[in-house]
Amino acid sequence: MDNDRLRAMYQEMILEHNKSPRNFGPLEGHTHYGHGKNPLCGDDYEFYLEVKNDVIERVGFTGDGCAISKSSASMLTTMVKGKSIEDARKLSETFLEFILNEGPKESLGKLKIFEGVKQFPVRVKCATLSWRALEQALLKTKHIASTEA
Repeated sequence: MDNDRLRAMYQEMILEHNKSPRNFGPLEGHTHYGHGKNPLCGDDYEFYLEVKNDVIERVGFTGDGCAISKSSASMLTTMVKGKSIEDARKLSETFLEFILNEGPKESLGKLKIFEGVKQFPVRVKCATLSWRALEQALLKTKHIASTEA
């Protein structure tokens, strides 16, 4: 598949997750909570996890932001559901390393669609915000994850 068709397919997937975000909505009975905010553009998301026996059984998110941040949040929720806290942490670390530092992409599956975002440094913050909020939720901190911290 050539790069233009691949790029178009990735863009379609981002737009689909923005239009119909998965796991969107607050989660009653959550055990973990994370909040992420980008003060420069206004992206603002809250994440809710229900963890039982160290496994993320349910996940939800609320908030507003651009197509990249919302699709990243949506895909995050689909990727961490059913994972252990440790595996979710590892996935988050791998994704952030991939986006921020040219880390390996082999283990990211469909999250590779965000590779094109690297060309636009301001948009990288949009793609990473939800992952930083996830890390706060997994650590059970009260700290609001920010793209400017």
